[in-house]
Amino acid sequence: MRNGGPATSRLSAWVARMTSGSSTGSIAGARGSMGSRSAAPFTRGSVSEDGRKLPSRCPRRDLAGRRACVSAKRDETSPKRAARSRTRGPMKPKPAHEVELFRGMWTTDPGMKRVFRIVERVARSDATVLVRGETGSGKELVARAIHDLSPRGKGPFRAINCAAVPSTLLESELFGHVRGAFTGAVRDTPGQFRLANKGTLFLDEVAELPLEVQAKMLRVLETRTVTPVGARDPVPVDVRIVAATHRPLRREVEAGRFRADLMYRLRVIPVFLPALRDRVGDAVLLTERILEEYNARGGRRVTRISPGAKTAIERYPWPGNVRELRNALEYAYVIGDGPTLERADLPPEIADPERTIDGAPIPERTNLASANSDAGAVQRALERTGGDRTRAARLLGISRVTLWRRMRELGLLGDRPRA
Repeated sequence: MRNGGPATSRLSAWVARMTSGSSTGSIAGARGSMGSRSAAPFTRGSVSEDGRKLPSRCPRRDLAGRRACVSAKRDETSPKRAARSRTRGPMKPKPAHEVELFRGMWTTDPGMKRVFRIVERVARSDATVLVRGETGSGKELVARAIHDLSPRGKGPFRAINCAAVPSTLLESELFGHVRGAFTGAVRDTPGQFRLANKGTLFLDEVAELPLEVQAKMLRVLETRTVTPVGARDPVPVDVRIVAATHRPLRREVEAGRFRADLMYRLRVIPVFLPALRDRVGDAVLLTERILEEYNARGGRRVTRISPGAKTAIERYPWPGNVRELRNALEYAYVIGDGPTLERADLPPEIADPERTIDGAPIPERTNLASANSDAGAVQRALERTGGDRTRAARLLGISRVTLWRRMRELGLLGDRPRA
């Protein structure tokens, strides 16, 4: 910046105005020339209304050390700003028991919330995941969440239960087959790996894979190719694997039922799901959410859970986890009546564990009067199942013969046409 000239004069006048009045300092050596290197930086010693000193204002300098302009810092500790902070108060941390919904899974348990955070991080990668948890704990929901949150979320999601397919058909189901590969192979079948191309394949109960299929599974994971049964040439596939099991794979390896090399390939990132009995407060929370689903179907509307029912739900260990809870609530929804879920509506092993043997109620003598009191429950079960006595008996927790006898005592059989 050159000395002298109209621009320099205007800047000098502006600096003089800025430093006049409340300023207690002075510009040492400040003259008409703003380019003097001997001029010392000036300070502004004003104080606020509450006696605090305002930040100093220092002139900026260019690379040569010459002052060119003045910059004033904002006072972040003004009385008004401090008053607003006192009015707002400190930010309250979120309580640990806050309800969280994650991809269709409800929880208040800190351990389950940690699983959610792990799933979010795992989904960003393409690594193989092994989900371990008890039966009914939600392993497929976790696998689906990993897929939906991943870059493959728009691709296919295929699931296969390795324990539900006969071992003789499992290889063909996974890897596909060509026409004529075996008796009954009348056309080419792609298999689950090829159907899941560009997406995710969920292998549920992977510990049930036969050893001969495990060897081929290992080959697929290593080469990213599958060879259909009866084919010669491998087919490339781009699939992410999410496996699940309720058994510790290491024990299966020690017992000789599972290959160690395949275990290491599958458990690149292990995810452990806690059991429902270990999730603090989740049994009652899930009960409320499941009942809301049942209410939306129509029919009976449950708006309240009695204290006795809550106690029974909280104390029961739920060996079948969320799946067992759903079945128990469907039973209670059909058996009970009115807007309140009572303890007596729950299955006997949950409502009164001390009066059951291995989950079955202790038999008691009943007469026609007690049977009449069950007429509404029997009718609702039959309506719920469309008259299917086998399913109705299962809902009621009794045998089909017992249901037939109760229907006969209650006059619900009707007149059947004779052959």
